[in-house]
Amino acid sequence: MNVAKQAKVRRAYVTFLAADGDYVNGVVGLAKGLRKVKSVYTLVVAVLPDVPNEHPRILESQGCIVREIEPIFLPENQTKFAMSHYVINYSKLRIWEFAEYKKMIYIDGDIQVFDNIYSLFDLPDGHLYAVSDCFCKNPWSHTRHCNIGYCHRDSERETWPSRMGPPPSPYFNAGFLVFKPSRVVYDDILEKVKTTPPTSFAEQGHLQAYPSSLQSNNAIIVALPEKIELDEAKVVHYCADGAKPWRYTGKEDYMDREDVKMLVMKWWDIYDDESLDYKALSVKDRNRSRVADQAVNLEALLDKYWKSGSGSISYNLQC
Repeated sequence: MNVAKQAKVRRAYVTFLAADGDYVNGVVGLAKGLRKVKSVYTLVVAVLPDVPNEHPRILESQGCIVREIEPIFLPENQTKFAMSHYVINYSKLRIWEFAEYKKMIYIDGDIQVFDNIYSLFDLPDGHLYAVSDCFCKNPWSHTRHCNIGYCHRDSERETWPSRMGPPPSPYFNAGFLVFKPSRVVYDDILEKVKTTPPTSFAEQGHLQAYPSSLQSNNAIIVALPEKIELDEAKVVHYCADGAKPWRYTGKEDYMDREDVKMLVMKWWDIYDDESLDYKALSVKDRNRSRVADQAVNLEALLDKYWKSGSGSISYNLQC
């Protein structure tokens, strides 16, 4: 796709980074993975103010666009049931405010992309596209779904007892989403969060209320290995306990399996490949990427200008 067409459709990948932990390693790995599959779209990183100063610098050196966002603070009655490490994820909802983009693919920092996924940008608007989650393993162990052995992804497991009413609706993981940013939708999500019962999985639980199309992740590989064709997996979510490649020890449950080890090694092969560093790209490739990013920003600025109907604009498009 040429630069002009890329700017016109205004598409990007986006991820989220908070606090001073080690998820920056995952985001660097993701940026390099997208480069390996020759992505023509930028990775935007939404960061909270508590991220150490060196982390944005690291990400910018990898060709990412870093966008600082303000945290979303909700009343305690809306967060007290959420697992503590998920509460910060409410701030991730601010990616719906990135309305200068026509379509975005959200990717968690513990995900790697192993093949071309450009076609997902062409999915019709009007739906939130996501990946089906699995009730079989942690962190679902506290739920009745898991306790009775029910899994909506596997008809050969326990069926849902009729005495318990209708079975739960299919549930998606909010770690990989295809969506159209919109301030109107953002405001609607926030209103729903404030007026609906809190959930254990913070923002992920509330997003289930939106029309979605469910499209595997590492948790499903662990729970239902017979359902997965690893050679065909374009995206892998290292979300199972102990699966984060940069923390991997192989000691946690299921982490000593050969398929899991193979996926961890595939992540490290990309992370350690210096030829995938942004600085290792040719000057021509770097300029092409930068011009596309600036063209997107220019179009957004012009949109704002024409809507306001006043003032003059000076914008330097440097090549």
